[in-house]
Amino acid sequence: MSPIDPKTIERLARIIVDPDGPYVRTGRELQILLARAGWQDPPEYDGTSKVSWLAEQMEERNNQSRDIERLLCRVCDPLEYDEGDAAARAFRNMVNEVLKAEGLLVIDTGGRPVVAELGANGSGSTNAEPHDLDERVRRLIDNSGTADLLLKRAAEARICQRSGAYTMAVIAIGSFVEGMLLTMLTERDEECRNNRFVDPQGKLVTSRQPNLAMLIDTAHAHGWIQLDAKTFMHTVRNFRNYIHPGKELADNPDFDNDSVGLCWAPLQAMLNDLEQRFQTEGV
Repeated sequence: MSPIDPKTIERLARIIVDPDGPYVRTGRELQILLARAGWQDPPEYDGTSKVSWLAEQMEERNNQSRDIERLLCRVCDPLEYDEGDAAARAFRNMVNEVLKAEGLLVIDTGGRPVVAELGANGSGSTNAEPHDLDERVRRLIDNSGTADLLLKRAAEARICQRSGAYTMAVIAIGSFVEGMLLTMLTERDEECRNNRFVDPQGKLVTSRQPNLAMLIDTAHAHGWIQLDAKTFMHTVRNFRNYIHPGKELADNPDFDNDSVGLCWAPLQAMLNDLEQRFQTEGV
């Protein structure tokens, strides 16, 4: 996500503070919101105008696009509100009206918000490919050679999508997810290094070649990804299985650009979860 215009920041700050609305936030609540959004060293409210103060904090981090993205997602997250989906949806609609000028919007991937790019006609997202994917993957994966390989697969998925090869794009995204989860689990978890993974029944089993289903379930069992990311990652896994022509002939999925977007979006949610987990741990 590129830096956004100062006027957009001002408008977003007013929406978030909601000074004249039913969800008006106090200065203390704004501090807590920034912390919950995953900002490192969130600023302390200084007692000045809340809208101006929040706009200033956002402007200071405008070049740190992940912080702005995290904040927008948290503002549109049902977890943030006692009213749940209804409040989150109201904020998402207001935020998206302002983001339209930036060519962005916040979309809902099964209850989890992610920032996506608007399509050419402004009616929907071209895809929900994670922004700054290269930088984010290299922060999470220690082995640079493995990171290079995975990012090459992501680049190939991008090329396939732009060329209209949607089935191959879906398969490439699934391959990227599998490689990333396997690498992170074996780099960071002793049990996984010893070929111990969680099966669909939640039991720890030995497997020298764990499949993608096992990797997703293991990451969730370890608390690395939340239930929504797990659920929608299994959709990506099911789509990836169309690598088998027999399955494609039987189901005739007829993938299109939106189908690829439905795979990028859960990857965004998975990255958010992984970053929050390991940022919190200082790993």
